[in-house]
Amino acid sequence: MLRRIVFRRDAALAVLFLLEIALISALMPGYFDINGIFYASQGFFEGGIIALGMTLVIISGGIDISVGSLLALVVVTIGFSYDAGVPMPVAMVLGVLVGIAGGALNGALITQLRLNPLVVTLGTLALFRGIALAVSNAKAVSSFPEWFQFIGQGTLGPLPFQMIIFVIMVISFTFLLGATVFGRHVYSVGANEQASRFSGVSPERIRLAVYTLQGALVGIAGNVYCARISSARGNEGFGLEFLVITMVIFGGTRIAGGSGTILGTVIGGLVLWYLQDGLSFAGFTSDWGLLITGTFLIAGVLTNEALNRLHGARS
Repeated sequence: MLRRIVFRRDAALAVLFLLEIALISALMPGYFDINGIFYASQGFFEGGIIALGMTLVIISGGIDISVGSLLALVVVTIGFSYDAGVPMPVAMVLGVLVGIAGGALNGALITQLRLNPLVVTLGTLALFRGIALAVSNAKAVSSFPEWFQFIGQGTLGPLPFQMIIFVIMVISFTFLLGATVFGRHVYSVGANEQASRFSGVSPERIRLAVYTLQGALVGIAGNVYCARISSARGNEGFGLEFLVITMVIFGGTRIAGGSGTILGTVIGGLVLWYLQDGLSFAGFTSDWGLLITGTFLIAGVLTNEALNRLHGARS
């Protein structure tokens, strides 16, 4: 029954996305030609990559509001390392390692000290942002090799290279969450921590792994982001955590943990992103984007809880 409800939720989101495209296309002819779709989606992929990890975090019963600040720290690490003479490939690896370290720090504080995930990641939100601003000192690095910029700006045929990276990540995480023992443990820890512990699963190890994986994805997304905008500043990623969490929740992942899918996150994210971009294209201010994000977050929470109660009533 639960799988059927999840499938119906994902199918409903897909229908909503198609209706959204049809409506925006009717109101703004030419917006959704092939070039327009790829151009509009450029800013989606970094947030989409991070949302894949956030899906696992929330399914496991956690939350991470530090991802925007960690992205800024990753971008600053990449840019200022390169500016200091570090070879670009090494700077890219350093960025990923910083992301992994940040995610592991969150996971260790939450699991080893048994602290609340919201409180921990609120603290590291300030910590990561503070380090990024201190290191950059209000300066920016804006000169990068062309081959690096290709990662965020180039295309293979008609497809943006970012999209290819994102699709590979989506396939990988769909398999990880839906077809591996680790994925089953992520669900079980979020659904019932005590039952998982009695069955021999360590919630602490699962959550540490999930937060570390989230950090690695922020590191990858930071490389893509830096390559796309060709700039490294300490103020990047402000508000990104709000958008990412909304993608995940609207995509069907329950805020209390225990249920959710990668496909739902992707479709939910696309619905939210193209609605915001369409309104921006039509001349609406950024305030409308914030209003829509907040509305979608509340709608996602209410819908997920209603479906969960429906499943409980039928069980």
